[in-house]
Order: sequence, then structure tokens, then C-alpha cells
Amino acid sequence: MTVRVLLVEDDDGVADALVESLGAHGHLPLRVRRGGDALTRHREADLVLLDLGLPDQDGLEVLRKLRRVSAVPVVVLTARGDERSVVRGLRLGADDYLVKPVRLAELLARMDAVTRRAHARDSASGNVVRLAGVEIDLDARRVLVDGREVALTTKEFDVLAVLAARHGTAVSRQQLMDEVWGDAYLAVSRSLDVHLAQLRAKLNRPGLLTTIRGFGYRLGE
Repeated sequence: MTVRVLLVEDDDGVADALVESLGAHGHLPLRVRRGGDALTRHREADLVLLDLGLPDQDGLEVLRKLRRVSAVPVVVLTARGDERSVVRGLRLGADDYLVKPVRLAELLARMDAVTRRAHARDSASGNVVRLAGVEIDLDARRVLVDGREVALTTKEFDVLAVLAARHGTAVSRQQLMDEVWGDAYLAVSRSLDVHLAQLRAKLNRPGLLTTIRGFGYRLGE
């Protein structure tokens, strides 16, 4: 499958090699050097390869801003391999995190896995997610359970929308709070618990919304 890849990389040598390799394997790479360019051009891509050491702003900050406006798959590709950066990158919404140097075969395989998951989320039904008799229309902000509309508050739907956009994938508490409230402050942590409890009661689908102990939540299998 041909993938439009936005490569965010300021090192010309690394970028040139990646652009050549991706093109040789049938992909369509577009290279930019700055985080600001990634934020303005991400809509042109099916997948973003994001370096963290960018000249204008830290790549993790770019990722945080990107996740506020888009669910485009993001694979972090960086020399920064410390545990704190890896954990933070995944919590901010990276679909995968690879430390340079990485073998091309592994990079291509990880890209393929990420794009297949994203395609499965966004396939056939567009922005409507259907799981276990629950239909979530992300554009119309409507939820149907067994064909009957369920009334959700604005925040309840916002929480559900973040999970539905990544259904089948674990989403951390911090990411949920960042995307719905703008920051993962303790002040909203209890509020998240309340909204999740209300969602479970209204959807009435035991097992559809799973708690992942010590991390976060997953909607669907």
C-alpha cells in the first residue's frame, strides 16, 4: 500500500537517505525540517515520521499540538532513547516510537502495522465507529445503542470520541485528560473518573470500555 509520509527531520543526510528508501519502496515521502511545518502540512500525509530534535521546537511539543487537532498516525523516529522520552512520547499519542539507528526493514514493518490499524479505524464507515451494537458518529456527535439515541453531556462525548478515534488501542489517562481538558492536572482526574462511570452506565455494554490498570483505557477489543 502506498503511503503519503510526512518526514519531519532537520538532518539533511538522514532525511535524504529516508526519502530515497521510502520512495524506492513505493511510498510518497514529503520532507520538512521544522515542527511548525509539520503542524501546517500534516493533512497532506497518511503517516508522520517525527524526529524530536527539531530546530524550532521540541518534537514532543509538536506531537502534543498535533494530537489536539488530528488523529494522523505518528511514528517517532529519534536518537532520544531514554525511558522518560519514550514513555512521554507514547502517552502524548505517538502510535510507535523507534530509536535511531533503525533498520529499514523494521521501520517499514512498523509503518505498515501503524497504517493498517489506522485504516481499520477509519475504514468503511468513515467517521462512524460501530462496536457491539453501539454506533458513535464523531461528526454529528451522536451515539446510538441498539438503534436508540443516548444523551451524553459534552464532556462525556469528548471522552468517548478520543477513545473511539483509537478504538482497539490503549489510551492513557494523561492523553485523555490532555485532549479533553487541555492538560492532565490532578484537578480533572476525578472528573475523568466520573465521566467514565457515567459513560459505562449509559452505554450499558459491560466489557466494551476496559480499564488498563496503571495506564488508561481501551474501547473495544
